Amino acid sequence: MHGEGDGIHSSVGGLEAPRTDMANLVQLDPQALAAFRGDVQRRYNAFKALGLKLDLTRGKPSSAQLDASNELLALPGVTDYAASDKTDCRNYGGLQGLPELRTLLAPLFGASADQTIIGDNSSLGLMHDAIAYSLLVGTCDSAKPWSAERTAFLCPVPGYDRHFAICQDFGIEMIPVDMQDDGPDMEAVERLAAADAGIKGMWCIPKYNNPTGTVFSDAVVERLASMRTAAPDFRLFWDNAYAVHHLTEARIEIASILEACATHGHPNRPFVFGSTSKITLAGAGVSLFAASKDNVLWYLKRMGKRTIGSDKVNQLRHVRFLKTTEGLLAHMDVHRRIIAPKFQTVLQVFSDHLAGTGVASWTTPQGGYFISLDVLDGCAKEVVRLAKDVGVELTPAGSTYPLGRDPRDRNIRIAPTFPDLATVGPAAEGVALSVLLSATTKLLG
Repeated sequence: MHGEGDGIHSSVGGLEAPRTDMANLVQLDPQALAAFRGDVQRRYNAFKALGLKLDLTRGKPSSAQLDASNELLALPGVTDYAASDKTDCRNYGGLQGLPELRTLLAPLFGASADQTIIGDNSSLGLMHDAIAYSLLVGTCDSAKPWSAERTAFLCPVPGYDRHFAICQDFGIEMIPVDMQDDGPDMEAVERLAAADAGIKGMWCIPKYNNPTGTVFSDAVVERLASMRTAAPDFRLFWDNAYAVHHLTEARIEIASILEACATHGHPNRPFVFGSTSKITLAGAGVSLFAASKDNVLWYLKRMGKRTIGSDKVNQLRHVRFLKTTEGLLAHMDVHRRIIAPKFQTVLQVFSDHLAGTGVASWTTPQGGYFISLDVLDGCAKEVVRLAKDVGVELTPAGSTYPLGRDPRDRNIRIAPTFPDLATVGPAAEGVALSVLLSATTKLLG
């Protein structure tokens, strides 16, 4: 997953090309390092003089991606409001969601239609509610509400800041677990979950993890499904946000956590979440919750107190637009052709400026929305500050860790999707120059 590229010579941003004789900065003598730093400072100043305003903060779809779904704005039409079972989608009811949309989406998340609930546009909202319900009344197999006892979550890191924000908001203790190349450190996960009954859940982004791009291996899925947990009502919050968000022609698949858990006698363990927010219209998509029969009944009972039904008109127009599961996958090929060149550009710039320097490494994701950049320990916050000073906005350092505290202050999440192709290269160059300036300053320190 991590690499330092091949050092191909190029430049963006209207500036001179980077040096082709890049040395390992950690091994340079002080005099040579000072000379290198002077060159970087000059290039950094020249970049700053361009007065650019660039943004690599959040992983939002670009306007071009949203344009690919503009047909939704005219659907389902003024007379086409009946579902396949003749349900009038304009009216109340249908709490579980339209059967035809559940049938379309469920296979992408390793589920069946009857295991699936369709919600409104936010899968984050479903996750938030699942935790709130568990805290207030407990899960379908809880002896008492989670709030009646200590509640902790395992949090693979680097991870998703909004997952951590939910836990923080509800006062849930967060226990970091390192992310490895094939998923979370399962030795640590198994040891912690088996020993501590207060550990009630675990966040998982099993495919193209945010921000590392990690894909959980079949072996990791098996271990998560079969492991012993001290809490009988332990839940895997399986946020499969990037299930179909491929950056290559290979459509990487992962094992079904629902099937694996059922096989190992823990059918209620997984809560699976997904949405079309990065498939169709980010602010007007549909979300999905998939789980065991008992979990679905539990969630519908709780959900039924909050709403009489989700937006079935929006569900219907998604069926009309996507048509089939294969139609959705073909639609995502359009997205891939838009965003993959942006990722390639950022990776090329990092290679050109940072390969061989020994002060940075980065992931080469096969899907998802992010590149994970690691810099020298103690430098991430300074890199973000320096990048902002030359007009490049980054997600705050530490965001990929609980409470915003990266113990090594080294990880930075790069989000290439939203900028257009012409500006993503200069933005990456501003980041690379900031990495070099921060690193050389530290090494000379």
